[in-house]
Amino acid sequence: VQQVFKQLFYMINAVALNNLLLRKDVCSWSTGMQLRFNISQLEEWLRGKNLQQSGAAQTLEPLIQAAQLLQLKKKTSEDAEAICSLCTSLTTQQIVKILNLYTPVNEFEERVTVAFIRDIQMHLQERNDPPQLLLDFKHMFPVLFPFNPSSITMDSIHLPASLNLEFLNKV
Repeated sequence: VQQVFKQLFYMINAVALNNLLLRKDVCSWSTGMQLRFNISQLEEWLRGKNLQQSGAAQTLEPLIQAAQLLQLKKKTSEDAEAICSLCTSLTTQQIVKILNLYTPVNEFEERVTVAFIRDIQMHLQERNDPPQLLLDFKHMFPVLFPFNPSSITMDSIHLPASLNLEFLNKV
């Protein structure tokens, strides 16, 4: 059950983050607030079902950081440092893409300046990120089956002749 929910939450993360990276109309402060609220509801549901050890919540980390990135101030060099230290699960390319797509919803917000984006890129240049922008939503985690040893010993097993397993020898 835990593995199923980890996979499901990864798919939610990948599809939502990919949509965020591809659609300018959803890169806003209000979307960041809505995403963070919805993610907290998912996390609360995991706690309620006692699935917090499944790793499902950790698969949402890139989406959480993207939501926080949408909500943070984006003006000063200190803001750039805060963004760089906060967004460890996002690649440099993803951070820059979200900042480029950021669209103010009302007149109180401002667009992200090119100078600020360059400042972010300068802070993150030592990172060794993979070159991909989008997450692979078809990624599958390996399924792990626990080993439960049997209490039956091998020498107590009787193989019926109808199975035609005469080639097997007891050692």
